[in-house]
Amino acid sequence: MTQPLVSIITPSYNSKRFILETIASVKNQTYQNFEMIIVDDCSTDDSLQLIQQEIADDSRFNVYKLEKNSGAALARNFGIQKANGKYVAFLDSDDLWHSEKLEKQIAFMEENNYNFTFTNYEMIDEQGEDIHRKVICPITINYEQLLRNTTIGCLTVILNIEKLGKIQMPDLQPEDTALWLKVLKNGETAYCYQEVLAKYRIVGNSASSNKLNVAKKMWVVYRKSENIPVWKSSWYFMMYAINAVKKHYL
Repeated sequence: MTQPLVSIITPSYNSKRFILETIASVKNQTYQNFEMIIVDDCSTDDSLQLIQQEIADDSRFNVYKLEKNSGAALARNFGIQKANGKYVAFLDSDDLWHSEKLEKQIAFMEENNYNFTFTNYEMIDEQGEDIHRKVICPITINYEQLLRNTTIGCLTVILNIEKLGKIQMPDLQPEDTALWLKVLKNGETAYCYQEVLAKYRIVGNSASSNKLNVAKKMWVVYRKSENIPVWKSSWYFMMYAINAVKKHYL
């Protein structure tokens, strides 16, 4: 059976510390029918040159440079528009995949006709060392459940864009959660492949490392993007905060 093409979307901004490891984790996939679309968001270091050198001999890899610094959401959206695959997968420039990630997850989607899947993942430090923290996700998540949970890791998500269309991430942080809510609100369910297949790197100065700031932005998602009343947003926010603490510290 012909393997469907998977388009891997990777935004990159000043990523020279980690991007070559990220690319290597894609090259090492047992599933080889992919294209990797790297979108440089006007980096000021030499990461773009490093990427160009690393992918020069492999036509499955493409790098584009945005005309102005636009943020991760718009960089990912640019990549989605360039995608040629049946599926879109997301992988940030400091994260890693296990070698069988695509093979197992795409088989899971093809066999069950799922449009939205994700996996369990583990956390590593800036040096790539295991810090012995894993995020073990529920088997399924719907719209209502995601409003009070932080469990879906962007680095694990694969979407069937033949079925869902080339949907775009809202320019509203956390943009990945805002997109998942948008998809699930239309009646989809997200299904978790119950295996740890990715490594999320905790970087001290990353946008996601400031948990208080992320929490404030999640409140904006409830109120402005999802138009949820204050009383109900307060309850979702409390559950979101509790689950976030469990994920990162327990």
